[in-house]
Amino acid sequence: MTNQPEISSITPITSVLVANRGEIARRVFAACRRRGIATVAVFSDADAHSPHVADADAAVHLPGNAPGETYLRGDLIIEAAQRAGADAIHPGYGFLSENADFAEQVQAAGLTWIGPDPDAIRLMGSKVESKARMADAGVPVLNRLDPAEVTEEHLPVLVKASSGGGGRGMRIVRSLTEIDDAVASASREAASAFGDPTVFVERYLESGHHVEVQVMADAHGTVWALGERECSLQRRHQKVIEEAPSPLVDRVGEQMRTALLDAGRNAAASVNYRGAGTVEFLAMPDGSFFFLEMNTRLQVEHPVTECVTGTDLVALQIEVAEGRQLTGDEPTPRGWSMEARLYAEDPNDDWRPQTGTIAALDLPGVTSHFEIPAHHGLRLDSGVEAGSVIGTHYDAMIAKVISFAPTRAEAARELASALRRGRVHGLASNRDLLVASLLHPEMLAGTADTSFYDRHDPTSLTADASLAPDLAALIASIADGARTRAQRQVLGPVGGGFRNVPSIFQRRGYAHGEQELHVGHRLGHEGLEVEALPAGVTSVDIIEATAGSVVIDLDGVRRRFDVAPIPAGDGGDAAVAIDSPMGSLTLRVLPRFVDPAAQKPAGTLVAPMPGSIIGVAVQVGDEVTAGQPLLYLEAMKMEHEVAAPASGTVVEISVSVGQQVEQGATLAVVEDQSQGEDEA
Repeated sequence: MTNQPEISSITPITSVLVANRGEIARRVFAACRRRGIATVAVFSDADAHSPHVADADAAVHLPGNAPGETYLRGDLIIEAAQRAGADAIHPGYGFLSENADFAEQVQAAGLTWIGPDPDAIRLMGSKVESKARMADAGVPVLNRLDPAEVTEEHLPVLVKASSGGGGRGMRIVRSLTEIDDAVASASREAASAFGDPTVFVERYLESGHHVEVQVMADAHGTVWALGERECSLQRRHQKVIEEAPSPLVDRVGEQMRTALLDAGRNAAASVNYRGAGTVEFLAMPDGSFFFLEMNTRLQVEHPVTECVTGTDLVALQIEVAEGRQLTGDEPTPRGWSMEARLYAEDPNDDWRPQTGTIAALDLPGVTSHFEIPAHHGLRLDSGVEAGSVIGTHYDAMIAKVISFAPTRAEAARELASALRRGRVHGLASNRDLLVASLLHPEMLAGTADTSFYDRHDPTSLTADASLAPDLAALIASIADGARTRAQRQVLGPVGGGFRNVPSIFQRRGYAHGEQELHVGHRLGHEGLEVEALPAGVTSVDIIEATAGSVVIDLDGVRRRFDVAPIPAGDGGDAAVAIDSPMGSLTLRVLPRFVDPAAQKPAGTLVAPMPGSIIGVAVQVGDEVTAGQPLLYLEAMKMEHEVAAPASGTVVEISVSVGQQVEQGATLAVVEDQSQGEDEA
């Protein structure tokens, strides 16, 4: 081990600007506060009221909303640091975190860059060049393929952006006829997301496990490998659930772990790496593994490594940037940690991102925020709070929920329980899918691989994960009836069943997705009476009911449900959230009267979310087939395809490339051929 550097070679950091937003900005601020370092935030127009702005000691406005106007403007960020008196910049992850030019500009401005050297960023930022370097260093790699030379024997293959990450610019190709379109689409998305259209092709291993090694290196030759993580549960190549250590590596044995950690150290040493980084591998059940890429930054999933090693990775980043040496023994893992990414998205609707205001975010059992639980507990890292808005400009992640427990089974069970019992109101989320995934037999056995969601459709996974819609509608109706009675000015305390003759059923309407639910109930002399019992229910009676809580006897078992109304906002319908140990569900409240003028004609394609039109593939008069792509919408940093709902003729196109549209806006109208034939 090298000697401790001279004091004169250490440059203490006194104030850090985080060139990022949301959860990662708050995470870095928390580490800075623990070290007595001042903090500076930057924020766009959309983030003016974001919690990360309130967390900082000072904040500087970056006018505009689009990342290209704000968080990707390195010149404005450096100017903000100088204006606020910061002497260091932490890039977080995403945006400019792996931009070598920005790192050089920060250093040229006399500021400390809390990250690796620009040369290492530049080399490892190119997946093409980094694979060549890794091969020279003896790290196993998959061979690069020329798209023009791919044959049936190579299929399936993966088209992948050379720069960036996060699943953008990636396409799986299973047919030779799809290659050209996949390369063009991936290149277009990579250019939009990373400013680099370069893509490459490699063999796609269907049943691989995504295993990565966390490295930390100083400027004095010390390189640590802080164990491995597994991130095999992914949708669209974006991670959903991560854990440390890796169950695959645990199952194969210490020989594989030793080889992996050695490969991680060798990868970092081969580029004279400094700071925190992650070396990602695709690993197979037989213990073989292949280099994928190196992320020259902190990873979203870094908390699971922090929990099992007891190491604050952000604090180490700061120490290394100051010139300090990593001291002591390389940390070794203990216990188990799992992280679930709670997203504002609907997995049952092709993972469609959601926008709106978070009405409630409350998870039971949380023992820490942005720091390691002392021994055993639940950690919550979130960039939003109740009242925050999930918009279209940035990532749709609501929070990272992290469990830390002595065993893997406990970590999975406790994380699933917290998610199931939590309150996540205001917009659709992947909460039910996370619960179902954590408790799935493959996940519990540690055998789930990167094809998990290809083999297990989210709709089937969550079929039993939430409340039945008809039961939820009955609970909502009972609570609404209790609210109405409580607001009566006359005979308020008198129960609803106090009548000489029976009253009519009180009817209310709700919706879950496309399913409409109409409930009729009344309180009579004999208790609760319903027009139709929920499916599978033989008896139900009210024990007690208020506007916010309903306790019922359901087939002889007493159950409690919490009910929270969600006001209408931004043109959307009012809703009601029902939470219980049986699961949770949010229903839209159907209006009693519908304005006919608000009805759209058949065949109308509407924007599934707010975003920007980046492509129009048809013209008025074109004949199209069902499922044919008509338009392309960019929202939440992803490209979304809008397809024809049926075969027919395009009779209207209401948008143009570059236009911003709101959710529900008319994009085009297709006249259904079969409808026209029926009329004829």
